[in-house]
Amino acid sequence: MAEDYYSILEVDRNASQDDIKRAYRRLAMKYHPDRNQGDKAAEEKFKQIGTAYEVLGDEEKKRIYDQVGHERYTQAGGAAGGPGGPGGIHFDFGDMGDIGDIFGDFFGGGRRQRQRDPNAPVKGEDLQYTLTITFEEAVYGKEANISFTVDDTCPRCQGSGGEPGSKRQTCPTCHGRGQVMTSRGFFQMSTTCPTCHGTGYTLDHVCTECHGSTQKRTSKKVSFHIPAGVDNGSRIRVPGKGLSGRMGGPAGDLYIEIQVREHNIFKRNDLNLYCQVPISFTTAALGGEITVPTIYGPTTFKVPAGTQNGKEFRVAGKGVQSPRGNRKGDLYVSVQIEVPVNLTNEQKELLTKFAASCNETSHPFWRSFMDKAKAFFTKHS
Repeated sequence: MAEDYYSILEVDRNASQDDIKRAYRRLAMKYHPDRNQGDKAAEEKFKQIGTAYEVLGDEEKKRIYDQVGHERYTQAGGAAGGPGGPGGIHFDFGDMGDIGDIFGDFFGGGRRQRQRDPNAPVKGEDLQYTLTITFEEAVYGKEANISFTVDDTCPRCQGSGGEPGSKRQTCPTCHGRGQVMTSRGFFQMSTTCPTCHGTGYTLDHVCTECHGSTQKRTSKKVSFHIPAGVDNGSRIRVPGKGLSGRMGGPAGDLYIEIQVREHNIFKRNDLNLYCQVPISFTTAALGGEITVPTIYGPTTFKVPAGTQNGKEFRVAGKGVQSPRGNRKGDLYVSVQIEVPVNLTNEQKELLTKFAASCNETSHPFWRSFMDKAKAFFTKHS
């Protein structure tokens, strides 16, 4: 039994029109011929998806389909006069209303692109490259160089597939349209011509460099500037460094996605930096001046007497410079009181005397906590 349209779109029979459209967009993008060049199975799946959406995406057609069932609906073309006859449906990817709009979103052009001259200049596709840099490089910026290998437009034939100067002949299969009509039931679909692959012509001499594939494995080297202040996930556009255009069209762009390694001292949130700095017990108790690291070099500030563990201090203007240069973040320093270890007998004796000399006023937080604990135990005893 043939797979029904709900199964093809991977939705249940109670799916809403929004659910059906979302399913169609996802599957059409996955199996589109532009993304699966030479994959016949994907091409067939793409046709099935389009056929299913043409029916289920229309409330009236969906209602009839649900009433008569898949087998009777797909066989109804004979009774209706077949493709092009009374009641037939012409299913052309170049004139599909909502579906055309969807492919306009995915592949840049929709209906107008399907009807364009196949020999007109075409801009090259954009590329994306992920670059991992250090925390310091993200903060200060740098000049970067990257190398990668891609299948780019053949420089010899400019994407035509033929030797320079070779004669073009109108494709005998599609007669120059670049599209051919195929029938399924009472649907008639327009798809890319398998002979000329959408160009509308054949060549008497195939390109000796790409052997007619229109592409060639190419190594690219790109230099660009990473501005100071970029963050994890930032994207840098390098114009004209994507894939080469076809038929003399301009090259696409290269988008560099930045990934920043973690730092062993600083944590970043937007333009602000955060770090933890250990201080001695005596500095916390008596107060004093401490030196802390910043991305611009060390700086000092005063810690007041009686500073508690985890107290956060703001150091203005010591954060990250905005890539747009209009503002700078701050540095937030959280002090961590370090309890002394490996004490000598003399140090232990001094600390014992110190503890004996303390009273409730010396430890107000401890006293407050004990009062709360006492009240809790009294309530629940």
